Amino acid sequence: MSVLTLDTASRWYGNVVAVNGISMSVRPGVTGLLGPNGAGKTTLIALMAGFLAPSAGTVTLDGEPVWRHTDAYRTIGLVPERELSFGYLTGRQFVRANAELHGLVEPGASTERALATVEMVEPAERRIGTYSKGMRQRVKLASALVHDPAVLLLDEPFNGVDPRQRLHLMTLLRQMGVEGRTVLFSSHILEEVEQVARQIEVVVSGRHAASGDFGQIRRLMTDRPVQYVVVCDDDRGLAGALIAEPSVVAVSLRRGGGVEVSVSDFGSFAVRLPVVARGHGIRILELTPTDESLESVFAYLVGG
Repeated sequence: MSVLTLDTASRWYGNVVAVNGISMSVRPGVTGLLGPNGAGKTTLIALMAGFLAPSAGTVTLDGEPVWRHTDAYRTIGLVPERELSFGYLTGRQFVRANAELHGLVEPGASTERALATVEMVEPAERRIGTYSKGMRQRVKLASALVHDPAVLLLDEPFNGVDPRQRLHLMTLLRQMGVEGRTVLFSSHILEEVEQVARQIEVVVSGRHAASGDFGQIRRLMTDRPVQYVVVCDDDRGLAGALIAEPSVVAVSLRRGGGVEVSVSDFGSFAVRLPVVARGHGIRILELTPTDESLESVFAYLVGG
């Protein structure tokens, strides 16, 4: 049972701060590292994997520093987001090379086991350069599993993977968590994290924004004020009617038409909007969220 711990860990490049004073623990089970693109997820994973030294603070595995601690590398498997540059090797050669680099006693047997785990035995004799994106992701995972690590770190593992392969990878990660491995994967997609992870860590602009199970994070996100534009056939009438609703925080008329509405409880608003409109003889033509991007959600978590 391995535990990765970050204690006020930071990493900067000149004047650019990629990770800023993050403290958290990654325990056995599956943890989702959630954040928009550019949030610092890749740098954070590189710190945990021992590929980068923290500029300040510490990153430890079971109490021992990860950076320049070779025993830790035997415990960690890494699946980077970057593309493989070994297109001239077959999948089997690539995984076998990683087995040999780890000094495994039976590299051939370990290679076949890892390939079978990710369902890549059949295409393993083909060159990596001929693989689809999803196949390259799976062979990277096989190379990370070849030494049977207790800790598995994956950077955006579902990118470019087709639905069937995605389902298989999700099932595999959940199974590894149940087996007691410490699994962390990064994603910018809420649904991916919800389906796989037991624990969620949210990072934004290099900062630790929130931590908890998915229910807690989802409540934080849905409790925030949400902005909508309502297009109807009577803007002033609808604005006047909505301002009295408990779930509505603010209402304003748009210059080009439509009503801007700030909502504190979307569930209640979604139920009340058609009732209010019908009661005032107003026809709703369109309802559009204006700030439902992940960036706006994460920005709210940081600000809150």
